[in-house]
Amino acid sequence: MEKLKKRWGLKYNYQLVVIFIVFAVTGSTSAYVSKPILAAMGITKNSLSPWAYYPLYILIIFPAYQVLLMFFGFISGQFKFFWAFEKRMLSMIGLGFLFHNEK
Repeated sequence: MEKLKKRWGLKYNYQLVVIFIVFAVTGSTSAYVSKPILAAMGITKNSLSPWAYYPLYILIIFPAYQVLLMFFGFISGQFKFFWAFEKRMLSMIGLGFLFHNEK
């Protein structure tokens, strides 16, 4: 735990616990809300083959995860950590240009 606290620049153990909870809740919630989003677009398991449905499902999960991570990060009081985490994650997948003006 000390290594993670040092790596992430955290001072207190409770911050680490809160961050783990936010990651867990965000992952579960993004998977949960993605199905109704697909259904609203008229895409269901029955209307599409599994070979097309599940890749679309995963593609919907990704932006839902990003938005929910910021929301739950804000609610938990750890927005600064999650904003920095978000910028690093998007930079790693080639979307860092979205933040090139920001320091």
